[in-house]
Amino acid sequence: MFSRGQLIFAAIFAITFIILMVWSYRKDIKLHKIYYTKVWIVALGIFLAITLFATLTFWLH
Repeated sequence: MFSRGQLIFAAIFAITFIILMVWSYRKDIKLHKIYYTKVWIVALGIFLAITLFATLTFWLH
């Protein structure tokens, strides 16, 4: 299905991408602690909205 070269490229790309994402996150961790202290409130709001929409959908049908 995929050639050997494509599989090697995909593996190298995935490993490099993951390493760069971890490096970038570690570099910005001090800023994350300052600006994203109450992100759990947003996550809770999104979860509640999805739950409300799902409940209404099942209840109306």
